Order: sequence, then C-alpha cells, then structure tokens
Amino acid sequence: MQWDGEGLIIGVRRHGESSIIAEVMVAGRGRNLGLVRGGRSSKLSATLQPGNSVQVSWRARLEEHLGTFTLELLEARAAALIVDRLRLYASQLVCEHLRLLPERDPHDRLLGIALRIMDFDGNPRDLGITLARFELILLEELGFGLDLTSCAATGTTRDLTFVSPKSGRAVSTAAAEPYRNRLLKLPQFLISDADPTVDDLKDAFVLTGHFLDLHVWMTRQIDAPPTRESVVALVTSD
Repeated sequence: MQWDGEGLIIGVRRHGESSIIAEVMVAGRGRNLGLVRGGRSSKLSATLQPGNSVQVSWRARLEEHLGTFTLELLEARAAALIVDRLRLYASQLVCEHLRLLPERDPHDRLLGIALRIMDFDGNPRDLGITLARFELILLEELGFGLDLTSCAATGTTRDLTFVSPKSGRAVSTAAAEPYRNRLLKLPQFLISDADPTVDDLKDAFVLTGHFLDLHVWMTRQIDAPPTRESVVALVTSD
C-alpha cells in the first residue's frame, strides 16, 4: 500500500532510540500517523516541527498498519512562529484541535483554515474571529455541531441572541427572556458578517469552549489545550 500527498505536521513523538511517529494532516486523507525512521537525527529534526508543511509518502504492507512516512519539507513555518507569540500559540492550539479528529477521516475545510491561521498576517482581533469560527466548525465536524439557524422555542430565524447550553440550539431574545442567566450568548459574527467587539469575541470562545468541554474534553477525560487561555487573552485584549 502506498499514497502520496501534501500535509501539515501537527504532532510528533519519540519512538525507540532514533525514530519518531509523526502525525500529519493530509489533504484528502485527514489525520494520519506514520513512523519516520531516523526522525530524531539533526538532518530531519528541522523538518519534523509542528506547523511545517510537507510532501509525504506513506507505505505499509496493509492499509490498517501504522506504516512509514517519507517526508520532504515544502514550507518551514516553525522558525517564524517561534518569534511571534500570538501565531505560535494559535498554531499550537490549532494543532491540538486537529489531533481530536478521527484518524484517516478527511477534514479539508479545517485543514484550510488551520493553514490560514498559521500564515496569518493581520491584527489579533481578526485572528480571533478566524479561531472562533474554526472551533465552531471543529464541533460540527466532530459530530456536535450547534444549530444556530432558528429559535429552539419558537422556530423564528430572526433576533437569535442566545444558545441553550444543553441542546446547542439558538434562542431568540424574546424566548430567552425568562432564562437569560442560564443561557450562553450568541455573538452575531458567528452567524453573520457583523463586526465583533472584544466582548463578542470573549463570548464566542465561552460558547465554543463550553461545548468542546461538554462533548470532547470531558468525555475523553482530557484537559483543554494549555495554550487556549493564552490565545484568547491575546486576541481579546483592548
């Protein structure tokens, strides 16, 4: 068995004395793991950095085997990320999120957004908008998408300003009135082209964080990525 493709390195771990197991998000193929023989050598260490794009060739006797990777560097981002704290933390967060996806299941939409985040060249608030939308799409592609199209109580598609923390469905302002203190705020930029305030961004990360914790982190008994809090603080600072 063999295939070739372009991918993004999202994680590495040691294997034996000289090899590593690389985790690569590949266009059209999703998250894949493979053994890189001699991966801990100085020759390969610069290539095998999370955030780098690579040309990857995978080989195995059977499809269900781990297989081996042969990697060729296409775009080195790691050095540039190290000197930019916001991009570094954002990239680390995105890699941790991508590692939540099932193995060998294509998620090219998320991969495309992840690459835009890693190559981002703009103000922190715009990066925050992209990250919040990334987390919303992540929930959807993990099978826990929120229903933000109509009010859970009345069916209206107008004036949707809250979300039920249990069902993940939108709630209109009028229907939410008796329960406002129990609902999550729905920032309008998540469902429209509205320009968010700092508070809107904070509310967006509270919203996505709640459902990531409810459906993913808590059920898998893992902690939220340690960089998430730092990223949110940076993109929501005045």
